[in-house]
Amino acid sequence: MIGSLDPDQNEREQRILKETREHGATPEAVRLFRALVLAHYRAHGRDLPWRQTTDPYRILVSEIMLQQTQVERVAVKYPEFIDRFPDFASLARAPQSDILLAWQGMGYNRRALALKRTAERVVDDYGGRLPADVETLATFPGIGRATAAAICAYAFNMPVAYIETNIRRVFIHFFFQDREDVRDDEILVLVEQTLDRENPREWYGALMDYGSILKKRTANPNRRSASYSRQSRFEGSDRQIRGRLLALVLAEGAVTGEEAAARVAADPGRARRILDDLVREGFVAESEGTYTCR
Repeated sequence: MIGSLDPDQNEREQRILKETREHGATPEAVRLFRALVLAHYRAHGRDLPWRQTTDPYRILVSEIMLQQTQVERVAVKYPEFIDRFPDFASLARAPQSDILLAWQGMGYNRRALALKRTAERVVDDYGGRLPADVETLATFPGIGRATAAAICAYAFNMPVAYIETNIRRVFIHFFFQDREDVRDDEILVLVEQTLDRENPREWYGALMDYGSILKKRTANPNRRSASYSRQSRFEGSDRQIRGRLLALVLAEGAVTGEEAAARVAADPGRARRILDDLVREGFVAESEGTYTCR
């Protein structure tokens, strides 16, 4: 099961923890660590739709979706999005409102606009082929260096080192047991040291799945990361109202500020401020107090 270890795996984990606690990241600790993570993955790895492809477009979509959304939700929305927009060309030429409608339920809608702009750039500047280069990809909308490296690992099987939430959790758990304020640059050294350079695609999938079981089995090791911050409350937040307002405009096509405030049960001044933010950021258009899809 993804949330548990069998007795043998648990014993092996305890052996690694003892080795790293007493001696640090020795070659033996690294060997045992890699063997455990891969063994668990090969026995219990998750069957996720984006793991069934190496198509760069589909990997890009999955990585952007996974930036700020739980795997379970992405597993539902990803196939629907791919069916609607199967390649760079279809996404690049699609109306913005269609893309935002397909994105509904994912949150952080800026990612959808970034995907469209990325698709346009790939079509216009790269002949429809995503460049297999971390530094180039990191310049695309919505793609930082970590996401660029993940795309290169999964789409092109490139042995690049990067850190994200699950990876950070695994390395803090095994190699920084008695530390607080663990820096990402310290972790990155170990990511490089343990990286499977022959098959980074499988290795990163294995790390991600081990991070997932640690989330269920242990107090979150990421709280000991120097970069850890608790997410602000969603219920009643501007972010929640923003999502409701955008969904309303997309559904109705046009709505006045007063109507929008009443429909989402928000203070009119607050609703107008958030709607104006959506206009400024390019999500909707406004004319004489009426907000419409772009």
